[in-house]
Amino acid sequence: MKLNKVKLISEDGKRIDGRLPNELRPIKIDIGVLKNADGSAIVEYGNTKVLAAVYGPREVVPRHEELADRAIIRCRYRMLSFSTTGERKSPAPSRREIELSKVIREALEPAILSSQYPRTAIDIFVEVINADGGTRTAGITAASIALADAGIPMLDLVAAIAIGKVNGVIVVDLNGVEDMNGEADMPIAMMPSLGRITMLQLNGTLSPEDFKKALSLAIDSINKIYELQKETLRKKYVMIEE
Repeated sequence: MKLNKVKLISEDGKRIDGRLPNELRPIKIDIGVLKNADGSAIVEYGNTKVLAAVYGPREVVPRHEELADRAIIRCRYRMLSFSTTGERKSPAPSRREIELSKVIREALEPAILSSQYPRTAIDIFVEVINADGGTRTAGITAASIALADAGIPMLDLVAAIAIGKVNGVIVVDLNGVEDMNGEADMPIAMMPSLGRITMLQLNGTLSPEDFKKALSLAIDSINKIYELQKETLRKKYVMIEE
């Protein structure tokens, strides 16, 4: 998060991509996109496009990692080499990818009823196809609905969004330019029907008043994404039943 003096909010309150501060980018969700995965999804937050695939429950390899009382949840987040502009990313996992793999797993674990599948593994793969801000939040949303597509029992779906501060204004769903040049970035994930936050991070600083406003905007935005997740699942499985 850089504190550059870049003008990202116009005089009429519009952001660099024409959105209002409380306006999400166009969001698209599709599921069942990979034939060989147990569950899969593609999620787009504007120009950010993320693919998630779920395999399992399946045998744990190596066996010494298995747990007697529950499934182990494993997650790998990766940015494809062509996903970013400018210099091509190295295919080797970076420190950031390793960190975000852990962040995404920890955001999803509270929702998964892993105790129903002891001595097994549930593997989640999150691949960033195109990056323009919000890759971790799009990844969490994609992985959650891919888990549901795989039939993994869950307390609730998990949806996520990033709230930020740009030119002194609290904004929803940061794009890449806002992420790089804003004053704060706060990604949040939650189980909406339970009102339970499963991830909250903050890069930068927010006053108590700004934090309350950001949290309120995040909950409103996550509820909208949650409705899209549920509608996507209904469309697929209601059509199958019919």
